Amino acid sequence: MKSTSRERLLEATATLTYQDGVNVGVDALCKAAGVSKRSMYQLFESKDDLLAATLKERTAPFVATLLPPAADGRSPRERILHVFEQLESQAGAPAFRGCRYLAVQIELKDQNHPASQAAHRIKAKLTSFFRAEAERGGANDPGLLARQLSLVFDGAVARAGVEAENLAGLIAPTVGVLLDSAGVR
Repeated sequence: MKSTSRERLLEATATLTYQDGVNVGVDALCKAAGVSKRSMYQLFESKDDLLAATLKERTAPFVATLLPPAADGRSPRERILHVFEQLESQAGAPAFRGCRYLAVQIELKDQNHPASQAAHRIKAKLTSFFRAEAERGGANDPGLLARQLSLVFDGAVARAGVEAENLAGLIAPTVGVLLDSAGVR
């Protein structure tokens, strides 16, 4: 099945901004998608809106590869550790450049930018997952633990994304200490 101009623009934007950052020009995005600039502006109000739409479009695959399935029978501790095991696995891939959502927030600086807002909502969902599991697992302060886990996640993806750190054998013990300290079962 032939993809639409919109689908090609979303794919090209996802690929190029993940590889090269959000400052990729409209010309490069349109060329990679095989779409004219006129067509792009008929589909999206601006490059900013295209970037925000791309992030939203990537949410489901991001969540599916990172979070465990709902009600999978594992303990909250195992479900939290699953996220970090997935991160470690993904970080070992040659094309890994970190978390696209964190990168967008860092690169754009403007928290009112539509893509920054989309990225913030997606990252907040991860923190909410951590909080819900921390509550189920009996953490003494689920909110604090969720923020700590998000901090570890973002730090790990950033360090692995710039190839400053190999996460193998490092992330699970680090998260385990936080879970132990919080009393998560």
